[in-house]
Amino acid sequence: MPPDRAADAAMYRYALGEDAAFGEVYDALAGRLYGYLLRRCGDRALAEDLVQQTFLRIHCNRGHFHEGAELLPWAYSIAHRLLIDAWRRAGRTLPTANDSAHEPCAEEVLAARAVALRFEAELRRMPESQRCAFELLKLEGLSLREAADSLGITVTAVKLRAHRAYAALRHALGDVADLGAS
Repeated sequence: MPPDRAADAAMYRYALGEDAAFGEVYDALAGRLYGYLLRRCGDRALAEDLVQQTFLRIHCNRGHFHEGAELLPWAYSIAHRLLIDAWRRAGRTLPTANDSAHEPCAEEVLAARAVALRFEAELRRMPESQRCAFELLKLEGLSLREAADSLGITVTAVKLRAHRAYAALRHALGDVADLGAS
């Protein structure tokens, strides 16, 4: 079973009351969440605190996790909202790429270009309906309702098409892409 699917299954068991499954959930997520939060905020203490808050929210809301749901996007969404809340409480906004003191080295630039080329190639390969849903949501920044209205379909259909696009991109790009986390 792929690692993310195993984590989904462990979370479902945890949601059903199998407390021992929490260890699997924690092991699957903690490092990834910490890395994500640290990259976004640049503050180790804040990132560690937000990881713990994320797991607290997961614990408190575990009864809402259902079979077949995906743990990783849910966890990233919780972590991202907590980060935004933390920055707002501090009277700050999330840093942008321009705020970073880190200048990428040549290897990082080349790696990013390679990922971008793979991303574009995968977008071109996917069915137009999925590509359009993804582009409207992620590239154009439309809400689900706005995308549905634009495409003349239901919100549920947009979600389904976008989910299939995310899955295809994740499969093609592996762990280098954080597509639906935020």
